[in-house]
Amino acid sequence: MANIAIGIHGGCGTLAPHLLSEVDWAETRQHLADSLHSAWKILSRGGRAVEAVEAAVVVMEDSPHFNAGHGAALTEHSEHELDASIMDGETLGAGAICAVRTIRNPIKAARAVMEKSDLLLIAGAPADEFAQRVGLDIVPNSYFTTPRRVEALASLKAKSARQEIAMASEAERHGTVGAVALDAKGNLAAGTSTGGFNNKPGGRVGDSPIIGAGTYAANGICAVSCTGMGEIFIRRVAAYDVSARMRYAGKGLREAADAVIAAVGSHKIGAGLISVDAGGKVYAPFNTLGMARGWVETDGRVYVATHQEVHAMGVA
Repeated sequence: MANIAIGIHGGCGTLAPHLLSEVDWAETRQHLADSLHSAWKILSRGGRAVEAVEAAVVVMEDSPHFNAGHGAALTEHSEHELDASIMDGETLGAGAICAVRTIRNPIKAARAVMEKSDLLLIAGAPADEFAQRVGLDIVPNSYFTTPRRVEALASLKAKSARQEIAMASEAERHGTVGAVALDAKGNLAAGTSTGGFNNKPGGRVGDSPIIGAGTYAANGICAVSCTGMGEIFIRRVAAYDVSARMRYAGKGLREAADAVIAAVGSHKIGAGLISVDAGGKVYAPFNTLGMARGWVETDGRVYVATHQEVHAMGVA
């Protein structure tokens, strides 16, 4: 069997270790491992990279520990508006949804847009209606709310009132999940899902549903999913930039990804990404205190991390 690979991120700007209990950190790591196991099961049986990416992201969307799906950020009006995208490197097919309010797993809706419509991006209420028509799980907006997000929103509002918003941590503001995969046929795929940033205005859309900015995949080159302040990733066309540096400048994955993180970081923001090349090498650079992330090596060994320390989690 050819090399297969899976890599995931759960957002840059991880909280400082002392701000959560060890029980919470252990559960976060376990959910990262669960995400990897879900994807690896598909890849090891000859499944498609797109299927593996969706499966990995669904696990993180269902976890309260990440800013996507259940546990997503709250808008300034204490509501949730979710974004997601997915891309197939074999065909350059892609699908995305943004500003949705009732789709339990936005990544599933993104894939449905790619495979069951002639569109690429559907926004707002029509995207929720599309998801319902194709049979996806629909939930009340309150399903996505967790105590941690309520606390983060209150903290940001208080800092804004005191004109101290610049002192807010990256973890208080942002968060995203993403996955990249290489299947046994050499096909690459990437997917990204997010609740955006805490205390965002209604209708704000970041890079996660924008193909080329937050998500990109092209066979023979790489697959990329980004995390950080989306406005900057859009301006930099960051995910595509990694691919372009490899395709046109002959850079390796590590060099290309590091250059993009440096370029985005020059705007004085936290940034990170998960990436995989055509040979199955996974690379996850970031410039923040930590970034939830994980990968499975070609021998099936599972590794996850939230900060600098990497934890071995057995064999997939």
